[in-house]
Amino acid sequence: MAGKAPQENIDEAQLRVTDVQKKAVGIPGVVHALEVSLKQMGPIRSAQALLKINQKNGFDCPGCAWPEEDKRHKAEFCENGAKAVAEEATKRRVPPQFFAEHSVSELRGWDDFRLGQQGRLTDPMFLAEGSENYVPVSWDFALGLLADELKALKDPNEAIFYTSGRTSNEAAFLYQLMVRGLGTNNLPDCSNMCHESSGSALTETIGIGKGSVSLEDIYQAELILIAGQNPGTNHPRMLTALEKAKKNGAVIVAVNPLPEAGLMRFENPQTVRGLVGGGIALADDFLQIKLGGDQALFQGLGKFLLEEQRRPGSEHAGRVFDTAFIDSHTTGLGEYLEQLETVTWAEIVTASGLSEDQIRATGQRLLASKATVVCWAMGLTQHKHSVAMLRDVVNLLLLQGNIGKPGAGVCPVRGHSNVQGDRTMGIFERMPAKFLDALDAEFSFASPRAHGFDTVAAIEAMRDGNAGVFLGMGGNFVRATPDSDVTEKALGNLSLTVQISTKLNKSHLVTGKQALILPTLGRTERDAQAGGDQRVTVEDSMSAVHASRGRLAPASKNLLSEVAIVCRLAALLFETDDGGTRPGAPLADWSALAGDYSLIRKHIAAVVPGFEDFEAKIEQPGGFVLPHGPRDSRSFATASGLAHFTANTLEYPKVPAGRLLLQTLRSHDQYNTTIYGKDDRYRGIKNGRRVVFVNKNDLDALGIADGAMVDLVSEWKDGVDRRAPDFRVVAYSTPVGCAAAYYPETNVLVPLDSKADISGTPTSKSVVIRLEPVS
Repeated sequence: MAGKAPQENIDEAQLRVTDVQKKAVGIPGVVHALEVSLKQMGPIRSAQALLKINQKNGFDCPGCAWPEEDKRHKAEFCENGAKAVAEEATKRRVPPQFFAEHSVSELRGWDDFRLGQQGRLTDPMFLAEGSENYVPVSWDFALGLLADELKALKDPNEAIFYTSGRTSNEAAFLYQLMVRGLGTNNLPDCSNMCHESSGSALTETIGIGKGSVSLEDIYQAELILIAGQNPGTNHPRMLTALEKAKKNGAVIVAVNPLPEAGLMRFENPQTVRGLVGGGIALADDFLQIKLGGDQALFQGLGKFLLEEQRRPGSEHAGRVFDTAFIDSHTTGLGEYLEQLETVTWAEIVTASGLSEDQIRATGQRLLASKATVVCWAMGLTQHKHSVAMLRDVVNLLLLQGNIGKPGAGVCPVRGHSNVQGDRTMGIFERMPAKFLDALDAEFSFASPRAHGFDTVAAIEAMRDGNAGVFLGMGGNFVRATPDSDVTEKALGNLSLTVQISTKLNKSHLVTGKQALILPTLGRTERDAQAGGDQRVTVEDSMSAVHASRGRLAPASKNLLSEVAIVCRLAALLFETDDGGTRPGAPLADWSALAGDYSLIRKHIAAVVPGFEDFEAKIEQPGGFVLPHGPRDSRSFATASGLAHFTANTLEYPKVPAGRLLLQTLRSHDQYNTTIYGKDDRYRGIKNGRRVVFVNKNDLDALGIADGAMVDLVSEWKDGVDRRAPDFRVVAYSTPVGCAAAYYPETNVLVPLDSKADISGTPTSKSVVIRLEPVS
């Protein structure tokens, strides 16, 4: 065991509100990272693990997808990366005896923090129909039951195969092959709930759903707009890149409804100045935008550039637009400019919550910049009009030729460490025919072409009785998804739910009639197979692919790797008793693939463009970068072969009087649905998570006191009240009419049918709520 036992529920009656921080990291970040590491891993294991994070001969951090420089620090991790590793490499264990002592009903009453604190799962576990306790079973029993249930389905489309972003390229590739070999494209994943809007907008406008910048572009940028993103909590290593850009002369503008400490001042713990010299101020401007108002800002900036391009006598007249780039590489400019002419400054100001002067001042920064990068995350992707909003981000960059030149481009910052790689490997319910054709040729079968379920459609299918089996590879589906009550009831309709996991979470407790827990190796652990110790690969936010090799001893001798689980299951599904392959199934040697991951990479190289000579490329320290047409050669894989300007009607949320617009967000002691603790140091919250941040003017208008207890009730056109009870009100610097609270506690408020146009992403950043005082 580690130095300290698992913590039980923290009494949120002891919640305290302290001062909001105006700087990030520094000595407090170092101290907290070490504190969590020592509690979970002890001193020796902490050193063994932390010194291997993001090293060229080590393992990729299981946290965020921010890339590494070629030259690495000895401590190449951030506070939250250390916490992510501590959670996985913990000495705490959840053995079979734990489930004998604690029923499913009891564990459902534990909160997310307490569940996660228990430690690593050690053995396959089975929950029989009508039972209250999981019992240990063999891997043969567990995988045999799953295979039998899948084969018994009347239609393969009654099976749902979910994936989280922690899965390796090798496991993801085999997983999608197995699923398509079964005959379905039901491959929902965590991308559906985060950057799906980015992929939709970028694929339409520049022909590829990935960012176009590298770390070097960040360093060379003259202007960086960071919209709807909180690097200090969600991608802390990005602050180091911004510090370097700032020292090179970049201007940084933060666009966010909440002031975020990391974008105000950064104290780099790897420098003397960061530890004792006060750090560096990052953001030159902070635009406190209304929730959902970013499209108005980007249209306003485009309108400003258009006016300057046409203004007689201006020093910039006729020289604002990069006409050579526009004429050679784009189409649709006329329609876009017509739309800018029709939108009024009054509409832009109303929608954004910013003044015209603020927007024009940012426009002046664009005029002065010869290389501009726009970074964004969930603040832009989780609205009904997110795809249109992101099209307008691309429009703005295209006007000045800020695609495919040094120091410029689009930078969607991905959340999970290999979420982008999973999509590259085929984890998508709508993979293009070119990928499927190559897959079919490599494995001599016919993959299905009908589109499968995304996350929302999968929940609808389960709710409506059109699904029978759910298999989740990683993640915490129950707590990651919207409309929690609907999702939990939907899962209860299934005959079998299966979770491939490292840690205990709510998805093990909200089950179908039967349930399995399949414990797997973590990213930090040695993966010993028949062919020797194996390495896997991941892809970061900037399309760089590199190897990851775990070094720690596995948490249990009964763990299987994700690759091994998939291969053993696929063999049961597709192989005949005499060792042959069932008719119509993919031709693959599943046993050989499980024993030697280099064989998987040979298949990937044959199917996925850019992975030719895959094994040789990952021998290079730091790996390799995948091709990207817009970045590499200003070539665009759209139907026209050009980048597309688009004309988008201005949209923004309209909130009835007496109501607020809620965004769900992470605390600083959290990574996705994993809760590391119940403090949010930067926002001044101690010992609690059930808080709602509201502007003091709104509280006065509603007659609600700072510190009062309220229920959050969302309002949607279906007339159903969705309620998150017992939240403490915290007066905070938010735009008037806007509020914020932590997920997953507030996922219950996000209606299943409230989703982004085109991408289908749940609208977790624009939920209309009312506050009901608790008597």
